[in-house]
Amino acid sequence: MSHPDLVTLRPQGLYCAAGDFYIDPWRPVHRAVVTHGHADHARAGHAAVLCSARGLPVLRTRLGEQQPLQGLAWGERLRLGEVTVSLHPASHVLGAAQVRIEGPGGTWVVSGDYRTASDASCDPFEPVRCDVFITESTFGMPIYRWQPQAVVMDEILQWWQATAREGGACVLYTYALGKAQRLLLGLQAAGAFEAGAGVGPVFAHSAVARLNEAYAQAGIALPDCPTLPEQLPPGSLVLAPQSLQGSRWMQRQRPPLREGTISGWMTTRGARRRQAGVRGFVLSDHADWPGLLQAIGGTGAQRVIVTHGQQHFMARWLSEQGLQGEVLQTAFDARDGDV
Repeated sequence: MSHPDLVTLRPQGLYCAAGDFYIDPWRPVHRAVVTHGHADHARAGHAAVLCSARGLPVLRTRLGEQQPLQGLAWGERLRLGEVTVSLHPASHVLGAAQVRIEGPGGTWVVSGDYRTASDASCDPFEPVRCDVFITESTFGMPIYRWQPQAVVMDEILQWWQATAREGGACVLYTYALGKAQRLLLGLQAAGAFEAGAGVGPVFAHSAVARLNEAYAQAGIALPDCPTLPEQLPPGSLVLAPQSLQGSRWMQRQRPPLREGTISGWMTTRGARRRQAGVRGFVLSDHADWPGLLQAIGGTGAQRVIVTHGQQHFMARWLSEQGLQGEVLQTAFDARDGDV
């Protein structure tokens, strides 16, 4: 006896009829399972939200105190209608979850956004066995292959040190949730906060500072990172969203400013050219091509449904490897900034 798909697409988003809930819906619904706190996945206005317990401080910061939230421990099983739901680490950012749904017709996993490489800012990715895997494919082409994080952190530190020697300051554009906290811990591991590192203090835009507080509530100890002063001291580094670029605050600064941006899109020459005058560093909170293949292979799924990013290329490649690759067009924005 065949069963209908456990997860289908409705105008509100991905829907599990057997459990009567949505996953990362982009319109208000009666019950949502939210994979993580980025704006294209977490939106306010739902009657009830289920998320990972690990991600509760982040979701409260992003969605507000009025949004009802229920946290589920990693691997904890919850019965919803005819299905059993559990959440499993996706890495990506603090509290990011894959959604495992077991019910009529087998086991499905909705990945949300993920990466397979781990670091100190979030829980390591967990492969989850399933029959059907719904995967993102933001960087689903073979050209996207990340260097080890330590290599990129050394590049950033050297750029910062060179600017400090010239009496300037650095502004590094980065996503406020996930990337900024990963940078702080990565630069700490690279020795940037040690005496004699040859650099000044690090400052955070208010958007970054709010998320730093959420990470602290979740037990992630970050280096000291005060909010922006009126005037930057020479040798300092600012972590800020792209919206700071060209602002009055930047125009008031006296030390010469060098600007940098950090994203997986900096892999391609065209993307670097479009950031004229801004140094590009390649670091992403999404899986690269080998990471996507590793995650897909780890599920054992024979049917793989591919969403946002390079979904058509990835689905075709999977089909050529003997899997059932399909494309699912969603409203998730692969260029939302968390890349």
